[in-house]
Amino acid sequence: MRHMLALSVSLVALTAAVPALAQQGSTPPNAQQTPPPTDADAPAGSDSAPLPGADAVAPPPAAPDTAAPDTATTGDEIVVTGIRASLARAAEIKRSAPQVVDSIVAQDIGKFPDPTTAAALQRVPGVQVTVGGNNEIVNPLVRGLPDILTTLDGREIFTAEGRGFAFQDLPAEAVARVDVFKSNTANLIEGGVAGTIDLRLNKAFNYTEPTIALSGKLNYPSNAEKLGPQVSFLATDRWDTGIGEIGALINVSWYDIPYNRPYNYVADRRSGAGGPQGASGLLLPISTGGLNEYGRYQRPQANASLQWQASPALEVYVDGLYSAYRSKFTTGFYEYRLGTATSVTGVDPSDNCFTARVASDGFNPNATTPASQITQQNLCAFNAATFNDLEAFTSTQAHDNRTDTWLAAGGFRFDQGPAKANVDLSYERSITNNANFIVDIGKRVPSVTLGLTNGDQTAAVAAPNNPMADPAGYTFINALFQDYSRASGGLFAAKADASYELGTIVKTIEVGGRYADRTANFQQVQLGISPPGGSFATPITATELPLERAPGIPQINNGAPFLLPSRDYLLSSAGQESLRAFFGAPAGQPAFQPTRRFDVAEKSYAAYAQAGYEVPFGDGPVVLDGRVGVRLSKTDREISGTGEVSGAPVTSTSRTSDTDWLPNASARLQLGGGLQLRATYARTLARPAFGSLNPGLNYIVSTNPNIRNSGSGGNPLLRPQKSDSYDATFEYYWKDGYIAIAGYYRDISDRVLNATTAEVIEGVTYNISRPRNVGTAKLKGIEASAQTFFSFLPGDLAGFGAFGNFTLADSEVGGDDPLAGYALQGVSKYNFNAGLLYDRKGISARVVYTYRSSYFDEDRTGTGDVRPIDTPVWLNYVRPNGRLDFSLGYDVTKNVTVTVEGSNILRSRYRSYINEDYLWRDTRTDDSLYAVSVRTRF
Repeated sequence: MRHMLALSVSLVALTAAVPALAQQGSTPPNAQQTPPPTDADAPAGSDSAPLPGADAVAPPPAAPDTAAPDTATTGDEIVVTGIRASLARAAEIKRSAPQVVDSIVAQDIGKFPDPTTAAALQRVPGVQVTVGGNNEIVNPLVRGLPDILTTLDGREIFTAEGRGFAFQDLPAEAVARVDVFKSNTANLIEGGVAGTIDLRLNKAFNYTEPTIALSGKLNYPSNAEKLGPQVSFLATDRWDTGIGEIGALINVSWYDIPYNRPYNYVADRRSGAGGPQGASGLLLPISTGGLNEYGRYQRPQANASLQWQASPALEVYVDGLYSAYRSKFTTGFYEYRLGTATSVTGVDPSDNCFTARVASDGFNPNATTPASQITQQNLCAFNAATFNDLEAFTSTQAHDNRTDTWLAAGGFRFDQGPAKANVDLSYERSITNNANFIVDIGKRVPSVTLGLTNGDQTAAVAAPNNPMADPAGYTFINALFQDYSRASGGLFAAKADASYELGTIVKTIEVGGRYADRTANFQQVQLGISPPGGSFATPITATELPLERAPGIPQINNGAPFLLPSRDYLLSSAGQESLRAFFGAPAGQPAFQPTRRFDVAEKSYAAYAQAGYEVPFGDGPVVLDGRVGVRLSKTDREISGTGEVSGAPVTSTSRTSDTDWLPNASARLQLGGGLQLRATYARTLARPAFGSLNPGLNYIVSTNPNIRNSGSGGNPLLRPQKSDSYDATFEYYWKDGYIAIAGYYRDISDRVLNATTAEVIEGVTYNISRPRNVGTAKLKGIEASAQTFFSFLPGDLAGFGAFGNFTLADSEVGGDDPLAGYALQGVSKYNFNAGLLYDRKGISARVVYTYRSSYFDEDRTGTGDVRPIDTPVWLNYVRPNGRLDFSLGYDVTKNVTVTVEGSNILRSRYRSYINEDYLWRDTRTDDSLYAVSVRTRF
């Protein structure tokens, strides 16, 4: 309550300081004048569903009408369409919500602003994203934090055994709206320190007329140089019957997209003192090479809704969703093992040198290294060097990955007079099955030259005559490696919400509760068997193993292709059985290992109470309103995992119970003329991922002599992360746009990070990665965003508009953690979007540039990288990156639209380095994607 009092007093004080603001500016059309439309009045294609956290089930106010010349006519109703309508609707959601929220609204049925949901999210202020292996935008971060709760129409949704949801699994064509909640109210489901992202599907009662929409698109990824089709279909209608109005909607979509994403890397550095000849004093990469992820993926999806208006006050509904992912693809490795060369010549030394502590194996010592085996050496990087007579290999990781997610839900909404209620039951099941069959082949090659002077900070690797494209001399190396996993998750949830309007200063009382029963299971087998005679001993001609040409990697031999084992052969039953027999492995797919399994049962209970208040100041436009509430959450969890002790599997079970009070308070001061101020406080939490809680331990002896043994384990004692979150905003809205400035502060406790440490298990040293709570972390920053159309310009110039946003995220790990004083992992300090728009006379166009500054994405402190003496922290940093996207649409008729679009047309790339700017590591060539689509609507 003291937070609420402080916020209210602060905002009331502001009214005295700026009384003139209440009289300035013109009131936007319909602002505080026209009541919101009901679902039945909503134009076809509109999204009038209420925000979670709005007054019970009442929809937010309609988007303000604009004077835009581009309109569509539905009977006697004038409806603004396209980009302008989409942005106006998003602005009104932001303006009227009781939380700090940013929204994305579909421009039309099946027309989201970007090709995928995650790609669209990167336009939201404070949201950062990364690019996945198949070139899709993935892993959105809200203000730099990945701890996001994802909901679908207000229901928690996830992928397999994880807490999070793979946004790419829900095609953008299925989404009507996305709301990004950056501050909490008590009725939102707990579970996201960073915030909540709510995905909203189309519903039958959002349409006033029978509607059919069909779209088709051809995608052309420039790396893959192949076409990929995608289609979507939506049909909806509503009928007056003897038992009330009934509405039904079905939406289906399907993708088949080719991809190719090449990586180049310069691997961990060690001392060259132990060889090869000529490498003494050099900071020597153990290898250089790359990989391609290439193949195709399919995404079938279907969702449906059935709504029944049983009486004027009662609506009954049923929803269903099925989404899936299918992909057979190759991860094709291509590596030169520099440490196996007999000599190094042509060295062009660098001035970048440092003194390091070095173990006898040439790597950085760990806690188990005897002092007698540690020396101090002065090591220097090099600009270029040639490595002679060395080992090289290629490898096919043949993947067959499948994901299936089902969700079924139903309930009712009651709305009569001042009373409103909603009861919702849902069940979700999500399963992933991943198969990975790996064969490595290699040979010795005469020489390879590594250059590290490119002004673009990308390596250049050259091997004369491209020996890895010649089938002669290949032998089996390393191992036949089999990796199969299955993960599943289930959730039954029941929730009830109710509100009552009082018509006093205390405007509403809201109460509710939720019960959730979550299960998760993970199983895996990883087996490696050395080839007959050992590595580099048996020629591949001893089997029927076919080879295929893999797409090249730009930094290696200028992108020339290379040979590796055939993916189709490795995924075929005949190929797998033949290779198992040759390597001496048991026939058939191996059974899951007891030591690679965990099972979870988690029940959570929540109840909340919240009051909405509204305080007018005289008869003028100044109004203070907001929410004060609290949510009580209790979580009971049992997790069982199996580890290996003295060669035998041992299962351990951990039981925990957490109870948390999560208060919230908000205040919004409406000053009239489109100006408002807002302040919020909320306590939020994020439960640890189930994999992080797994008490089991997995480890493996490396088959590569240049890579240390490694493993991973969980920590069943991890505590939920918690955050005290504060937000304050200045917002000004006018007919054609808005400007908003927000400040935020997060005081986070028990932040979870992974770290690697050396552990001795049965006399063997392994680098084991485990999660831990790091104590405290601070995150503060500023967001600024604006959008407008230039309606004051003459003629067709009035169709131009612009939007942009900028985020400053200043984060710091606290406490006595080794990372204390460093930024949070994955957090860029600066992020911005800048875009130009055009929407007039059937032309709809947009060009957007998105920028993200440097950040670190991996803590390598516990690895073997040699480093300057007395350097306690060793991190992998990602360089700044920007992407340019565009779209251009034209309404051929009122029912047919043709669109051309492109993403990442400047071919930006992921580039990283290890702690020091000159220690280049990865270059990942992100794809440019071009597409042509046709959408019809009747």
